[in-house]
Amino acid sequence: MAGLIGHHIALIRHGAYHQRKDTPSALQPFPLTAEGEAQAAECGAEIERILQEQGLTLDPVLHSSCQLRAWQTALIAGEVLKRAGHDVHEVRQTPRLSERSLGSAANLTVREIEAVLDQDPRFEAPPMGWKSDSDYCLPLQGAESLMMAGERVRGYLSETMVEKVRVPPGTVTLFFGHGASFRHAAHLMGVLSRAEIAQYSMYHARPLRLCYTGGDKWVRCGGAWKPRRREEPVLD
Repeated sequence: MAGLIGHHIALIRHGAYHQRKDTPSALQPFPLTAEGEAQAAECGAEIERILQEQGLTLDPVLHSSCQLRAWQTALIAGEVLKRAGHDVHEVRQTPRLSERSLGSAANLTVREIEAVLDQDPRFEAPPMGWKSDSDYCLPLQGAESLMMAGERVRGYLSETMVEKVRVPPGTVTLFFGHGASFRHAAHLMGVLSRAEIAQYSMYHARPLRLCYTGGDKWVRCGGAWKPRRREEPVLD
């Protein structure tokens, strides 16, 4: 990927949305709140400021997970960028940018998931803190661990960027998705240490830029991780 030296990507967590309480699944189908819509619009304005200040060019294809909140965030930010004069050709959706799947337990509460495992004689009780355990995968059909989700996202980022080898340096490609899978992908890309995965979250609809420096190496070149409070749950 030597041709990508100087190319930027921006990882953007969706805006605030109508999330079901105590439900760790990221496959919830609910839309952005009014606050989330405002965050998405400010995201577009922030990216416009970055493009102007850094002399960067916007990749006209925006990438989004298939969850409504991520697609809405991309759409609203893209409209702001189009009004500012930038080319935005499409919002390309893919399930590969989704958060960790809980498989057949999707959209159940934590208590309901633990009750399902308790009632099924095939399964052991999940370990304490299983929701934030990077390597734990629910023993249910279609479930992933957080690290598996991160590898899926990392693969999509890498494959997408290989297609951009002939894009001029200084181009920014935007990816709209979810906090935990982005953090685990960043770890697999060498941007976060293993310990830092749990120490940080991501701000809603705030671009975090990574820059390719060669040798399959990415570095953070803009934006900030959100320090995680100890009591803060690891939910999308």
